[in-house]
Amino acid sequence: MFVGNRAHTSIEAELRHLCEADGTVDAIRMMTDRETGRPRGFGCVAMPDATAAHAAIAGLQGARLGGRTLSIHEARQREARRARW
Repeated sequence: MFVGNRAHTSIEAELRHLCEADGTVDAIRMMTDRETGRPRGFGCVAMPDATAAHAAIAGLQGARLGGRTLSIHEARQREARRARW
């Protein structure tokens, strides 16, 4: 699952707690800026059971964490980037 609009102050344990209400969480990755190491405000949650993942998406859409409303949807494959030069 892709989790957007995450508060920069939220921690992995908080997100795990929210998602585990719908099933087992395999892994959580909180994205950070490569140069500064600061949180980027989004992350991914991996769940082994697709049914539980879909339930989590439906149940958590619009949930609040750290004072912000989460935007959750099924993760998509990242598109290839074009060269900038």
